[in-house]
Amino acid sequence: MKAIRLRHPAGIDNLKLEELVEPGAPARGEVLVRVKASSLNYHDYIVVVGGIPTPDGRIPMSDGGGEVVAVGEGVTEFAVGDSVISTFFPSWPGGPPIDGGFRDVPGDGADGFACEFFRGPVSAFTHAPKGWSHAEGATLTCAGLTAWRALVTEGGLKAGDSVLVQGTGGVSIFALQFAKAMGATVIATSSSDEKLERLKAMGADILLNYKSTPGWGAEAVKKLGRGVDHVVEIGGSGTLPESITAARIGGHISLIGVLAGFGGPIPTVQIMGKQIRLIGITVGCRRDQQDMVRAVEANGIRPVIDRSFPLAELGAAFRHQESGTHFGKICVEI
Repeated sequence: MKAIRLRHPAGIDNLKLEELVEPGAPARGEVLVRVKASSLNYHDYIVVVGGIPTPDGRIPMSDGGGEVVAVGEGVTEFAVGDSVISTFFPSWPGGPPIDGGFRDVPGDGADGFACEFFRGPVSAFTHAPKGWSHAEGATLTCAGLTAWRALVTEGGLKAGDSVLVQGTGGVSIFALQFAKAMGATVIATSSSDEKLERLKAMGADILLNYKSTPGWGAEAVKKLGRGVDHVVEIGGSGTLPESITAARIGGHISLIGVLAGFGGPIPTVQIMGKQIRLIGITVGCRRDQQDMVRAVEANGIRPVIDRSFPLAELGAAFRHQESGTHFGKICVEI
């Protein structure tokens, strides 16, 4: 099979297309999947550029979408021909987060989906949404699930709530879609007026350009008329102070990214004074993914795909991600 392997020293230029032996027949409790697509996440980018060290030859990419081509003994959840998507944490079926870190996360602690075939346990996959392409399905397993867990599992989102999303990456756009499907008011931020107009067309109610309005936290409260119920925080320390300003007393902030900084001064007194619930989010469990798949099917939600690249051009896909010009998900079709 063809696969992309990350050679040392890590870097986009050291993503090498190689010929590998196909995985053998699935063992008991396993499935063999013909991988048809993947999608890029910031986590994948950090792996590829060496921010998360991996062994020489690691196959990157945490997201996978494809078709079951063989099932092992005892497998009843899947059948040959089923369309499936990967799980970020194959060992986390449900409940509270488990210990073990990223040891079995595809493209990080284990080989990922930049390849033509993948053999793994049943827990490494769920069914894909009915009628979705493999590329569409592959957008859900990290970005979609992160947004779902932030708002639904941890946030308890309900109709009439308000949600603030940051930027136009995959997580933020999924959060916008989930929030609107559940009857919430959405405040969207971006540095681009053009992108803000696209967010408006998708249902965003209040638009804030964070470059022209650096104090966007207070402006969000002013325009909404009250503090925000839920903030999907992707910037990290660089944007968290504004998110804290935007949040209502007793509000909820899901910290899911560090795009604007890994560390810095945080107004802890404001967190205490407003009794904000601040929770760190790293994707989610398999049960949450199954709930999310049912939700997107029921609501007719479809992902926003900016652009797709062939497997051999994975490096070009990461260069496009680096540019910051994308709107939604960047996919790889295999």
